[in-house]
Amino acid sequence: MYTQERTATANLVVGGPVAVNSYDNAIVAALLENRPVMLVHAFNGGYLRPTELKDSSHDKGVQLSTALDPATKEAKGHLWHITPGGFFGQRPLYYLESAAGEAPPAPAGGADPEAGRGDDGAPKPRRRRVTAHQDAPQATADSVQVGLPGKVADKWRGKNGAPEDTQLWIVTVTPWGGITFVPVTHPDAILGFKDHAVTANSEVRLTYNWGGDFTGTVINTFYPRLPSEWNVPYHHVFT
Repeated sequence: MYTQERTATANLVVGGPVAVNSYDNAIVAALLENRPVMLVHAFNGGYLRPTELKDSSHDKGVQLSTALDPATKEAKGHLWHITPGGFFGQRPLYYLESAAGEAPPAPAGGADPEAGRGDDGAPKPRRRRVTAHQDAPQATADSVQVGLPGKVADKWRGKNGAPEDTQLWIVTVTPWGGITFVPVTHPDAILGFKDHAVTANSEVRLTYNWGGDFTGTVINTFYPRLPSEWNVPYHHVFT
């Protein structure tokens, strides 16, 4: 069982520490331990999941669901890895990787630029990442997709052609204990929803961050939850 000891989160936030609260364990597990978590929305209790769960899909987006059906749970469509991806200045950057459709690394000797290696030197599994569109948030079409770096189209690559540029996110712990996501290619935008609606099955979009900082607003806050915490009272939609 995951311990209930409190861990300092000052090193997770640019701008100083935040208040200790009941979500800290899941934030630490997600950002430091890279444990898969559910990303539960602060407003309606729904959770993020890829629109398409199959590993062969690389051009579909993300949606907010309020029912955890057996098929999604079996495919791990409700779980995400927030994987370290470097730094922007002194601010750490992350990939948002879906646990759904995870593929094993390429066989030894095979050229697989997407595999990467973990701290132990072993190849990482290939996970589909949340990718931002070059023209977001001006574009009215989908501005977010889930796919492998080498499988995304030209408009889902960085200006210099590197797919990773559009797949790196600033992850900020908010003062109220959730987290928000800002694409490094669009620092004036934030992960939100189509038409700003956070109803069941809302489509994820990049929307302008009218708050003007990296903490966003409560409407764009997600609370990471560990799998062992599904039955907490907050998840009224799962009980």
